[in-house]
Amino acid sequence: MATIPMKPTTPVIFSGHMVYIHKFETGRTGSRFLRELRDNKKIMGLKCTTCNKVYVPPRSTCKECFAKLDKWVEVGSEGKLLTYTILRVARDAEKDVLKKQLPVAYGIIKLDGADTGFVHMLGEVDLDNIKIGMRVKAVFREDERKGNILDINYFKPSVKSRKRR
Repeated sequence: MATIPMKPTTPVIFSGHMVYIHKFETGRTGSRFLRELRDNKKIMGLKCTTCNKVYVPPRSTCKECFAKLDKWVEVGSEGKLLTYTILRVARDAEKDVLKKQLPVAYGIIKLDGADTGFVHMLGEVDLDNIKIGMRVKAVFREDERKGNILDINYFKPSVKSRKRR
C-alpha cells in the first residue's frame, strides 16, 4: 500500500467574533421534567425500582446499579440545603445569562423525597445568614413559564427554617 506524503501546513488565524447558534435538546427524560415544571409546578424525579434511589433532576439510568429508570415520582418542592456558594463577580457571559443582581447565591438542595442534590439559585435570603442544613422551598415563576429550569425562579428559606432560629 502506498503512503501519501503529508505536507506541513501553516495555521491560519482569524481575529474577530463568531456567532454560534445552537439548540440544546434535553431528550425524553429532561423534556418530561421541564414540562411538569412549566405546566404543573411539579418537581418530578425518576426512581430506581432496584435500589430505590430517586434522582432529581431525573436521569435515564441508575448510577448505582445501572438499571433503566422509568418510574416517575413527584418529590417535594421543599428540601434541605446541602451546600452553597455566593457569586460576587461574574464574567461578561454570565451577566447575560444571570439577569440577576449580584451577589447571587447558588445551592445544592436535597428535595424531600429525592436522594440526590439539585443545583439552583437561592433568593429572599440574607447572604450572611445562609446555613447548611436550612430548609428551603421552590418559588415558581408566576408569569409565563417557558419549559426550562428557570421556571423555578429560586429557592427561599421555608417557614419551618425561619421558625427554628
